[in-house]
Amino acid sequence: MPVGLIALALGGFGIGLTEFVIAGLLPEVGADFHVDAAAAGWLISGYALAVAVGAVGLTAAVTRLPRKTVLLGLMVLFIIGNALSAVATDYPTMLAGRIVAALCHGAFFGIGSVVAAEMVEPDKKARAIAIMFTGLTAANVLGVPFGTLLGQQLGWRSTFWAITAIGVIALVGLALLVPRSAGRPGDDAGATGGLRGELRAFRSTQLWLSLAATVLGFGGMFGAFTYIAYTLTGLSGFPSAAVPWLLILFGVGLFVGNAVGGRFADRSIDGTLMVVLSALAVILGIFAVAAPLPVGAVIALVLMGAAGFATVPALQLRVLRSAESAPTLASGANIAAFNVGNALGAWLGGLTIAAGLGYASPLWVGAAMTVAAFVVIVIAARMRNRLFREGRQRSTLTTVSNGRPTIRG
Repeated sequence: MPVGLIALALGGFGIGLTEFVIAGLLPEVGADFHVDAAAAGWLISGYALAVAVGAVGLTAAVTRLPRKTVLLGLMVLFIIGNALSAVATDYPTMLAGRIVAALCHGAFFGIGSVVAAEMVEPDKKARAIAIMFTGLTAANVLGVPFGTLLGQQLGWRSTFWAITAIGVIALVGLALLVPRSAGRPGDDAGATGGLRGELRAFRSTQLWLSLAATVLGFGGMFGAFTYIAYTLTGLSGFPSAAVPWLLILFGVGLFVGNAVGGRFADRSIDGTLMVVLSALAVILGIFAVAAPLPVGAVIALVLMGAAGFATVPALQLRVLRSAESAPTLASGANIAAFNVGNALGAWLGGLTIAAGLGYASPLWVGAAMTVAAFVVIVIAARMRNRLFREGRQRSTLTTVSNGRPTIRG
């Protein structure tokens, strides 16, 4: 695999770290700025909203620019945002730093997916995307617990300075390791038409079905994950101090699932998604039932992470295949879809808890969303197969007709 993928993964690691590590430092940050938990929570939800905006809006604004140049600019934006957070003296400045850093998140993963896929042979595209997303999984496995520990020992600002330094290293890596020829405008037909060419890709029914599958499938897993601390402490009986270590196990599942999912997606995108989504739905259902059993909860937690992230390379590659002529904006839209799914799953899970259905209810919500994603993929696959068969039949009829007349008067 090209070494440029390592630079993309390092950028993904820094971005994943700045997204997730704030959850472990929120009490310290809120106390420093004298805001309550609800206001401090906007440092997370505001980030997520900015990711969705940047994934589409910022990507649309740079469709005519060389993708390597865009990735370098996005990493500079990431560095500025985290440095601003590190030096913030009040809550509005901190929130502004979070938003600035978030704007690059969606666009980086969207454009980075296109660049990663174009750096390798056609039969290795999903694995290349998976390598880039390995940075995101590593941020969960290693970055978040150690970043939280660093912030608790040396102050939360030290964590953001460390993330800023990671951004600088990633910037140098992108400049040196990613070939300038990767993802040049004109490499695909959509780029020659700029934004208008990219928007034409959204006429594809397959693209919209792929985006819907992302919202439902990934949202099902993260909707359950949002309230996992309550599930593990309230139902499984683990002490709060054990939750970070349990999340490391969850992160190991993410890492393994991402790698395995990428390998199988290169063989069959829809086949991989059908198997993994059905497995994820079953795992979430079993988790809801087994949550009161500590050992069962731990096993289900790891499997949930593995199955959940095994969908990522296939979902991203399916979008790229559905918009082959203009993949950049579509890829960014899929990153936005991931975050819309996160928000939708969290909202629905929160509604069930508020309705008094207990801390296992988000797991059932996640299972239902995952089943819906499975149905979407089945419908999309059947539509694609039908169109393929009709295309072959038309081709055969044209060949026969050109060979000799088939209709005689």
